[in-house]
Amino acid sequence: MHDVPETRYAKSGDCHIAYQVLGEGPLDLVFIPGFVSNVEHCWEDPRMAQFFRRLAAFARLILFDKRGTGMSDPVPIEQLPTLEQRMDDVRAVMDAAGSQRAALVGASEGGPLSFLFAATYPQRVHALVLLAAYARVAWAPDYPFGTDPDNWSSMLERMEAGWGKGVLLTAFAPSVAANPAAREWWARHQRMASSPGAAIAMMRMAFQIDARPVLSAVRVPTLILHRCGDRMVPIEHGRYLAQHIPGARMVELPGADHFFWIGDPDTCLGQIEEFLTGERRAGESDRILATVLFADIAGSTERAAELGDSRWHRLLDSYYGLARGQLQRFRGRELDTAGDGFFAAFDGPLRAIRCAAAIGSGARLLGLEIRAGVHTGECEVMGPKFGGLAVHIGARVAGQANPGEVLVSSTVKDLVAGSGMCFEDRGDHALKGVPGRWRLFAAMAN
Repeated sequence: MHDVPETRYAKSGDCHIAYQVLGEGPLDLVFIPGFVSNVEHCWEDPRMAQFFRRLAAFARLILFDKRGTGMSDPVPIEQLPTLEQRMDDVRAVMDAAGSQRAALVGASEGGPLSFLFAATYPQRVHALVLLAAYARVAWAPDYPFGTDPDNWSSMLERMEAGWGKGVLLTAFAPSVAANPAAREWWARHQRMASSPGAAIAMMRMAFQIDARPVLSAVRVPTLILHRCGDRMVPIEHGRYLAQHIPGARMVELPGADHFFWIGDPDTCLGQIEEFLTGERRAGESDRILATVLFADIAGSTERAAELGDSRWHRLLDSYYGLARGQLQRFRGRELDTAGDGFFAAFDGPLRAIRCAAAIGSGARLLGLEIRAGVHTGECEVMGPKFGGLAVHIGARVAGQANPGEVLVSSTVKDLVAGSGMCFEDRGDHALKGVPGRWRLFAAMAN
C-alpha cells in the first residue's frame, strides 16, 4: 500500500487550511473538491486513491479541505465561508505549497470556486478542468433544468436524517449503491468530512449561489467533463458551462455516477491528462474579473460653498485619508480620484461592500454622506487603469444611490450569497449607456 501524503497547514487569515502535495510535476494541479472532503480519509478508498495517484503521475497534485470541512479549521454554521474567502484559501494553499501557477480541477460544488478563481487570478491559472460542475443549482425561468426549492428541501431533509449513514449514495454513485463496503466508506467519509448541521448549511448556501455572470470572464483553456446520466447534477448544467465559458471544450462521458472516481475513471483521467499536458501555457490575460467600487460625496457643491475653499479642501484631505486607510484594510486598489469621488477595484465583492460601508461610517463622523456603487464584472487592464463595460456599470450603479447608501448590482448580490450580508431590493433600473435593465439592491449594515 502506498504511503498517505503528509497533511500540512496553510494559514488563510486566522484559519488553518489542511493540504497535501503529491507528485513532482512538471505542472502544478490544484484539486478543488465538492462540498465536503477529508484529505486523509480519501486515501482509504482504493479507487479514489488511485484517481489521485494517476493525476500525480503527470502533475504535482495539491489537495486541500475547504475551511469548515475535513481536516481544516471548523467554522460556525452561521458564518460559513463565502466564495471570496474560499478564493483566499486557495491562494494561501498555493503560496504555502510554493505554487505560482497551476491548473485547477474543480469537482461539483467546487466548480463555481474554480472558475471564479480562474477569472479573478488568470496569472495564477494555467488551465481549468470542471468535473460534473455547475454555475447555479436553483431553478429559474432562464435556467429551467435547475432544481426547484421543494425538491432541494426534500433532499436536505433526507440528508439531515441520514447523514453519517451513507445517505444519497444512490444519487452520487448508483453503480456501487448496493455495495456494503462502498456505503460504509461513504458513511464514514460523511462523518469525517462534516457535521450534519454544517453539511446542511453548506448545501443551503450552495442553492443560493449564482455564478453565471462570471463565466464569460474565464479566459484560460477550459475542459468540461460530465456524465450523461448524472443524477445529482444533470448534464444540462455542464452544457450551460460549455456554452458560456469562451472557448471551452466539453466531453460528454457515459455513465450515471456523479463521483468522478467511480464507474470508468480511466476515461475521465485520460481526457484530463491529454488536455493538460497537450496545451501550451496560456499567455498573460489583459482582462480579469474584478469588483469595482465608485463613491462620491452627496451634496458636495453646497457643502463646499458653505465652508469655503480652504476649509473644504482640508475636509476633503481628511476624507481621502480615511478612504485610503479603509482601502488598505480591505485590500482595495485605488484607481482614480476626481473632485470628491474615487474609483477602486477589489478581488472580491464582499470586501468592496464592507469597505464602502466603513468609508461611509467614517465620513459621517466628518459630517459627510457618501453614495457608493459596487459591481463585479470583466475589466480591461490597461497598465495601471481599468476599463470596459463593468467599469461603466459600476459608475452608473453609484449614480443611482441615495446619500448614505451602498448600492450593488444583482451580480454582486448573487456572488456574496451565504455571507450573511442583507439587501433591500431597489427594483429594475435603466443605466445610461448600458444595455438592458439592471436589478439593484441596497446593502444593509450587519
